[in-house]
Amino acid sequence: MMKFPKLLKKGDTIGVCAPSSGASGEILSVRLDNAISNLKCLGYNVIVTNSIHNDVKCVSADSMTRAAEFMSLYENPDVSVILPPWGGEFLMDILPLLDFEKIASLPSKWVCGYSDVTTLTFPLTLICDIATVHGSNLMNMGFARIHETDLRAFHVMSNLKTKQKSWDTWGGFSSWNDLTSDVYKLDNPSTWKSLQKDTHVTFKGRMIGGCMDTLCKLLGTRFAPVEAFINKYKDDGFIWTLESCEMTAPEIYRTFWQIRESGWFKYCNGIIFGRPRGCEDKRDFALIDALEQGLGNLNVPVIYDADIGHVPPQIQIVNGSIGRVEFADGKATII
Repeated sequence: MMKFPKLLKKGDTIGVCAPSSGASGEILSVRLDNAISNLKCLGYNVIVTNSIHNDVKCVSADSMTRAAEFMSLYENPDVSVILPPWGGEFLMDILPLLDFEKIASLPSKWVCGYSDVTTLTFPLTLICDIATVHGSNLMNMGFARIHETDLRAFHVMSNLKTKQKSWDTWGGFSSWNDLTSDVYKLDNPSTWKSLQKDTHVTFKGRMIGGCMDTLCKLLGTRFAPVEAFINKYKDDGFIWTLESCEMTAPEIYRTFWQIRESGWFKYCNGIIFGRPRGCEDKRDFALIDALEQGLGNLNVPVIYDADIGHVPPQIQIVNGSIGRVEFADGKATII
């Protein structure tokens, strides 16, 4: 049975560790400290581990230290949420060092983040039957104020019945270094699209997914027991929520093909694909070609250009929860 952590409330403790990259250097260290201060202003207590301000060769510490710091927070009964600064490159190195059996036996905690944090949240949900959040990273909260899109992370961890609507605009970071500014500049009209060109479609299922750049590296390992997971919850059906960070259009198609041929889309009721960051065409092969060739023959609704992942703003997805997606005329609601 899927386990949902206790609902977050003001006065609870958020633990910060860096299971992938830390935040080093003057600007990034200040940004992380600002984010921690902003959490405290929201009414939460915060404890941090020793390596969050380190970053050497793309990691905050050696894999054993990173695993131990994560486990120390998970074993701490005072911690309700574990919120890494952000993703990185090599979170996978700590997976063999985590005690998933012990994690499953402990009271469950929220783990929230995107990018390389997917490498952690995906196995936690599949192996331990613990709901996790594919949502905001802490470093996004280190500017003048926490944007509403990132505040939604705390809303969904406080109320599982939160209804999230698609945003009217999308964009990018206002500035990487000006911490006195608002974090995002959202000035492009947002329109979610249906691959099947449906104007209205509704689908329901257990939600699962994350960043494909890291998900595909888990394929075939013991840290992605998807077959067992989808067979266990097959009566619910599934909604896959996927996004990418550094993949070209052909790489996105190859990853769709890999996931499809591995059987991950069995019992799938629908797919939501977030706006990809850094996606480039290869000659005349574009993102729409990747979507059509990779997902078009699955006979399920496919919604793309969604507010999920690296391109802000983003909807917070609770992996392991039962979700309902209502899409109409370029807008969507996830319940």
